[in-house]
Amino acid sequence: MLSRLVLIGCVAALLCRKARAAELPELWSVTPLSIAGSSPAIASDGTIYVAASGYTNFHDFSGGKLLALSPQGKVKWEFKTFCDIKASPAIGNDGTIYFGGRDRKFHAVSPQGKTRWEFVTDNWIDSSAAIAKDGTIYFGGWDKKFYALTPDGGKKWALDTGGPIDSSPAIAADGTIYFGSHDKKFYALNPDGSQRWAFATGGPILSSPALNCDGSIYFTSVDGNLYVLNADGTQKLKLKTDGYGPSSPVVDAAGNIYLCTTNLIQSFSATGGKKWDWGYPEVEGAAALAADGTAYFNIIGDYGVGAVLAFDTTGTVIARGNVGGELTGSPAIGNDGTIYVGSGSGVFAFKGTANPAKSCWPKFRGNAAQNGRLEH
Repeated sequence: MLSRLVLIGCVAALLCRKARAAELPELWSVTPLSIAGSSPAIASDGTIYVAASGYTNFHDFSGGKLLALSPQGKVKWEFKTFCDIKASPAIGNDGTIYFGGRDRKFHAVSPQGKTRWEFVTDNWIDSSAAIAKDGTIYFGGWDKKFYALTPDGGKKWALDTGGPIDSSPAIAADGTIYFGSHDKKFYALNPDGSQRWAFATGGPILSSPALNCDGSIYFTSVDGNLYVLNADGTQKLKLKTDGYGPSSPVVDAAGNIYLCTTNLIQSFSATGGKKWDWGYPEVEGAAALAADGTAYFNIIGDYGVGAVLAFDTTGTVIARGNVGGELTGSPAIGNDGTIYVGSGSGVFAFKGTANPAKSCWPKFRGNAAQNGRLEH
């Protein structure tokens, strides 16, 4: 009886917290006829790129596509791959859009929506690309290889790991490349492909690492822990999260950490203390942090309706935008404060309150271009 009363009380408290949330004003939405599950990338001219995949019904066999949308929500073009795309697009130094797919190809697409080149691998590519200052492109694959390509699509080198690679790499200011593998190891590589060090965890590593300006590296493992490492590979913090999914952390200017862990949204201080958490049956993706301290997260579904939630610095939900479908990617914030999300029912733009936070890694893949590169 007591446990039932506790459960009822928890549900009531959750509903009360939701009831206080204002509605995020919707600016526009686009239905691409397939599931836009990736995180949007935003070009310097405001163009939004979103990868869509899967099928919304038995009559839609369009498979994967890359959508280019104007800041006003107009479809500029579609680039079709005819196979699922789980990776998020990354924008190169010259505006080229890079992404891999389950067609086993890594694609380079011009800002006009035309193929520049493609690189064929031996299995799916779910890892989002990182792009170095010199234009080198890094990504991992289900063929257990980590690749480095030249800007024109030639292979510089490939490193074999002991498992498939879902993790999307991150590039530090000194050029070091970081990523995890299903082999339970987190790797640090030099730009020439030689290994600096590898850090072992208790489970596969699916998350995309976050980097801070002080050299700290943040990532989660399926072993249920959040790890913070120093640049030399030594452990700085190990925090129990009880999360077993591809949780990718982000970091604000004060070093506070935000992440989703299966059914919890959590925030930790720079020293590892729990600041707040917010429970929900299923959450996924990384946060997008705004300059006013608001943290935006996606939740997969609420009675069949996904939503982007805005949290204040105390962990209270202050605004909510419903999207009519599951949200599995991460939100993005435009320079004007617009919040962009891709969902099972389309791509949505909501009016936010501030531009992106000025921290070293305030969103999935680090910045609006999603090039996975530390800029500071």
